[in-house]
Amino acid sequence: MIPVSIYIHIPFCVHRCAYCDFNTYAGMEKWIPAYIEALCREISVVSETAPEGIIVQTIFFGGGTPSYLSASLLNKVLHTVRSRFQVMEKAEISLEANPGTVEPRLFEELREAGFNRLSIGMQSAIPKELKFLTRIHTVEDVQNSVIQARMAGFQNINLDLIFGIPGQTIQTWKNSLEFALSLQPEHVSLYSLTVEEGTPLNHWVEEGKISMPSDDDAAELYEYSMDAMAEAGYLQYEISNWAKQDLNGDWLMCRHNLQYWRYLPYLGFGAGSHGFFENTRISNVLGIPEYINRIKSLSSHQFPASAAVDQILILDRQEQMKEFMMVGLRLTHEGVSLLEFYHRFGVSLLEVFGKEIEFLLARGLIEWFNENKRLRLTKRGKLLGNQVFLYFV
Repeated sequence: MIPVSIYIHIPFCVHRCAYCDFNTYAGMEKWIPAYIEALCREISVVSETAPEGIIVQTIFFGGGTPSYLSASLLNKVLHTVRSRFQVMEKAEISLEANPGTVEPRLFEELREAGFNRLSIGMQSAIPKELKFLTRIHTVEDVQNSVIQARMAGFQNINLDLIFGIPGQTIQTWKNSLEFALSLQPEHVSLYSLTVEEGTPLNHWVEEGKISMPSDDDAAELYEYSMDAMAEAGYLQYEISNWAKQDLNGDWLMCRHNLQYWRYLPYLGFGAGSHGFFENTRISNVLGIPEYINRIKSLSSHQFPASAAVDQILILDRQEQMKEFMMVGLRLTHEGVSLLEFYHRFGVSLLEVFGKEIEFLLARGLIEWFNENKRLRLTKRGKLLGNQVFLYFV
């Protein structure tokens, strides 16, 4: 069997936030029906050339704002996946939701369709910060969304929050975290606000209208987060992600994202989506009309690509080893396994990256654990993760 994950991109938004550089579009609602048809067509065509033995263990609807679409359209896509691929009985099926775009009935319909995990874009509990981020929801919307999702039967909910917002203080960040934890989510993702090229936020910074917090200020918020989340009973298993235990004692980590960080195969469908299978990376065209027209062309491509493919990259062995290290070191709890590295590449980790590892160990950025069988970031390394990853580029 070949366990894979599937990512499905929904590029539609009511409003594009000032900091967002994802492949998303506002004011394109007229394309939704044709896009869903193309998406289902792409899934079907790719499945026809898929190797035998593929079994889907996670499905993730991201965006954009997937919750902007009706449950019937989302269910149509999910049904296509189920009909064209073998999906595990207890697969994790996630949907990103904006608290400003959901109705109570939507959660009930999603549960009926088979969705079992939600990722809700809370971002902040401070109205002033939400306004700066140009979010369309309120704090009350977040609370209502969680309550409604619980009533619909969702038992696995993630909340996304952002720190490092201009004007944010340790107290406002503390208030946001406390509010989020009061909702008792099973999973929390905390991201540092970054200035991405071409976004309104980038223009504001370049024009001198705002100034971003210093690295030290952002690090202070992150360090506070690590301590506060641990005290609340959450396990930090990845640089930006924390999970609680369920009643069976299992940590409710995001299984879909673990597929990425463990360097395992995944298929991407939709405009701008990415996929990775064996030694091949693919990415689809970005534009919605172009994506739809490409799929209509019905031109043939070799798995895992479809007619919508924009780039195909074949990775050599050295590139794969570097990527394995970069994504694996993001896993702050399990890190990188020497045995797994040897199993994947037939060579010792120390033989390939001995100098880099020695350098990072000496500077207290990584550490050995589990009887020196695994390598992971230290607390200091978590603060300087991007600098660590540069040694494996």
